[in-house]
Amino acid sequence: MSMPASQKVALLFPGQGSHSVGMGRDLYEGSAAARQVFEEVDEALGRPLSDIIFAGPEEELRRTDNAQPAIAAVSLACMRAMEEQDGPAPGVSMVAGHSLGEYTALAATGVLSISDTARLVVERGRLMQHACEERPGGMAALVGIDELVVEDVCRQTGTYISNINTPEQIVISGDHMNLARAIDLAAARGARRCIPLKVGGAFHSGLMAPARSGLASVIDSLEFHDPLVPIVANVNAQPLRTGTEVKKELTTQLLSCVQWKRTVRFMLEQGIDRFIEIGPGRVLASLVQRNEPGVAVTNVSDLASVRALAA
Repeated sequence: MSMPASQKVALLFPGQGSHSVGMGRDLYEGSAAARQVFEEVDEALGRPLSDIIFAGPEEELRRTDNAQPAIAAVSLACMRAMEEQDGPAPGVSMVAGHSLGEYTALAATGVLSISDTARLVVERGRLMQHACEERPGGMAALVGIDELVVEDVCRQTGTYISNINTPEQIVISGDHMNLARAIDLAAARGARRCIPLKVGGAFHSGLMAPARSGLASVIDSLEFHDPLVPIVANVNAQPLRTGTEVKKELTTQLLSCVQWKRTVRFMLEQGIDRFIEIGPGRVLASLVQRNEPGVAVTNVSDLASVRALAA
């Protein structure tokens, strides 16, 4: 995958919600390197997750403990297929992932093996699902409302800011009653749209607290290496350069807002002039372009786009 020497490239990895039945099948069939990723994930988990990824059923793939490792597996399969085509990409200066995508970045940057990443992601999904059942809640995207106004809405309603994705899109979360109050108040305070999201809980909020100690224990049981290139953190949009910093970030990230707008801004300020989203969907490519119209963004999600990038 040849890049012009003058370009500084950032790799981006998507989060939960980008999955669909059948994703990655062409990579499995057409790339030996990608097939090895799926086989390694299946072996690590002790079950054929790839069968669910390729054939469903949809309700099984949608389960948090399946969806999260499935998206990570497809993203890593895309990356390995890219490297198989033309070797590791020169010019990659940093990486970032949105929520779950930050875990995919662990394997992409050598912090953890693919097997350890898959096991960690499954545990994260299991613990989050347990937290959702213990403290039920939901999420909503607010469009066209100022961040300071959203902060005030959340203060008044006992809800949380979970994602700041663009200047125009902020996601909030909370228990169902408080979230409904927050949506009504945000609309009254000028939000152009308030969109309830089809998710299983109030992610990146205080309602995830029941999962924190369990996740910290799993993280502490693994040996984290320093990333080969910096990972820009969700929590504070600053680069993570050591395994110790990564461990702290992952534990904090569970209950904290994903600062995606600031993440994109930081990377641009560091001279990044090309973004490559690696994995299913085009969510991050779209968010980058909304943050910085005209910036070069490529999505790599299947064998055709891998080959197009190599060409």
